[in-house]
Amino acid sequence: MVTLKQIAEELGISITTVSKALKDYPDVSKKTRKLVRETASLLNYKPNAFAVNLRTKESKTIGLIIPEIVHHFFSSVIKGIISQAEKKGYLVITLQSNESYELEKKQIDLLLNKRVDGILISLANGTGDFKHLTEVAENDVPLVMFDKIAKVVKCSKVIIDDRKAAYKATEYLIKIGCKRIAHFRGPLLPQNSIDRFLGYKEALANYNIAYDSSLVYLLDKMSFEEGKFFAKKLIEDHKDVDGVFINTDLVAIGAIAEFNNQGIQIPEALNIVGFSNWFMSSVISPSLTTVDQPGFEMGKKAFKLLYKEIKDRKKNKTITFKKVVLDTDLILRDSTK
Repeated sequence: MVTLKQIAEELGISITTVSKALKDYPDVSKKTRKLVRETASLLNYKPNAFAVNLRTKESKTIGLIIPEIVHHFFSSVIKGIISQAEKKGYLVITLQSNESYELEKKQIDLLLNKRVDGILISLANGTGDFKHLTEVAENDVPLVMFDKIAKVVKCSKVIIDDRKAAYKATEYLIKIGCKRIAHFRGPLLPQNSIDRFLGYKEALANYNIAYDSSLVYLLDKMSFEEGKFFAKKLIEDHKDVDGVFINTDLVAIGAIAEFNNQGIQIPEALNIVGFSNWFMSSVISPSLTTVDQPGFEMGKKAFKLLYKEIKDRKKNKTITFKKVVLDTDLILRDSTK
């Protein structure tokens, strides 16, 4: 690595003069500043980022922990975060927890040891203890949660109204004539899984449809394979079901694949609504009616909240935690009448 000392020796001037010239100090002549910049360019000089970070007490990096990178929703979130981070000169260290609480804890420790300026996180399904997140605050590192959050953790959050979105999805099935509506729900721990289940139940209650716990299937991995498995089980258990609200599109796509294999006519015999609006949702046959979850916008908002908190802390301003709730839309396609 070329150093300031090497540039100084090349030009026969002091290191201080080289440093000031590169920072465009007015007490260095224009001629000298031009000469220093040209020499630095010729020698391919790059500022020592580590030294700069020590001086400014900023690493210019943030940590991002998500459950799955391959998930269409989370890939959209990453794009949203990076689109804003690059504008502010931040590097994003992206880690995948694989829905593991233990791995998530290790990743938080890793990011704190790397002295990141802030952390963005969507919780793993297995996360039920939040001590590792309170430690982030104890280390005076800004934390913003998005999508899968913990209500008890004091920090800023970016979410959608999962309960309201699930209510509207279930309500739509009711309004098109469905009387027996099943629900493929996510694991018990994530708040968004809980809220989507509650939205489903609330819609049934408001339209005087009796809740039947046997129509609710608890999924663990939220995978394509689980979608196929529980679609087959639903057919075996309840031949009279005419609607299904499914927690996420990947599961819904697996379910549609199995229903197609079984010769179930969609939407004539069975109406299906998913959640997230993956790209695959629009190309599967029949195409999937689904809740559009604004991942890119969520990523942008999450970074902006984090960035503001990073800057406010540096200025010793009082930090006010915010909760941003983004709107969702129901995208109507061929899987419903």
